[in-house]
Amino acid sequence: MIALLTALLLAGTGGAVAPSVLPGADPFALADGGKLYIYPTARGATLDVWSAHADGRWHDDATLLRLKDLTWIRDRAPEHYLWAPDMIAAYGKYYFYYAVGPQDPTPSRLGVAVCDGPEGPCSDIGKPLLTGGRGFEAIDPMVFVDPKSGIRYLYAGGSNGATLKVYTLGPDMVTIEREVPVAQPPAFTEGVFMHFRNGIYYLSYSHGHYDRSDYSVRYAMAVSPTGPWKYRGVLLASEGRFKGPGHHSFVQDPATGDWLIVYHRWEDKRGDGPFAGERRTVIQKIDYLPTGEIAPVKMTEQVE
Repeated sequence: MIALLTALLLAGTGGAVAPSVLPGADPFALADGGKLYIYPTARGATLDVWSAHADGRWHDDATLLRLKDLTWIRDRAPEHYLWAPDMIAAYGKYYFYYAVGPQDPTPSRLGVAVCDGPEGPCSDIGKPLLTGGRGFEAIDPMVFVDPKSGIRYLYAGGSNGATLKVYTLGPDMVTIEREVPVAQPPAFTEGVFMHFRNGIYYLSYSHGHYDRSDYSVRYAMAVSPTGPWKYRGVLLASEGRFKGPGHHSFVQDPATGDWLIVYHRWEDKRGDGPFAGERRTVIQKIDYLPTGEIAPVKMTEQVE
């Protein structure tokens, strides 16, 4: 069923339009137990998990966190939101990282919950993992366990500060050990992601304004998870009626082993924005060149 579903989702080759599969933004994808899960930003008051079912559709399976249950968020005014989730399996548990905002006038913060499985249930640790300030916005968490060293890295930051910070996590996955100095990637705005393939570390991220057509995915390659970064340019950009693709994740198809990019975009939009309404999540297959670089992703061959 997964292989058939993936074939349908990857229709964005050969000039066809890559279809969106579910509502929401900032999608994090996890392959686990032969199944593919997606964790998007959606309602603001909750964070949910979606998965592919036997009917060939994606279903909103469970709510993992509710804003109202997070007792450590005491400054409820102005209205707060949950966004940009990240789920990772490690040491027999699952760890669910997320951002809490707004960034102004309250500080941006990252939280983390410990879960029994990819669909929960999850128990929040009851305090922030990281709090922003002094020009740094603690948003868009991404946790990566280096397959070479076993070191646990937390990548976070961006937006108005456009600053990426990297930290190491303790073995419990819910405490920060130290900050690791890194160079700022070229054209970095937010939404960072790290993945590893064939000895190469790929740092990818969003550039531009989330509600405008200049939002795009850029990437760099490195020989370590902390750089130095070798900038490789634009991977995914606005095309035709599809605008502002970004805040993505990479995952391997559990059936075929193909690498996929999961991202959000504005659909049926014209002009350069600002756009409003609902963003949609899209899955597409990616191709690596013999040099290790990633071939640019095409959403559609249509032009305005």
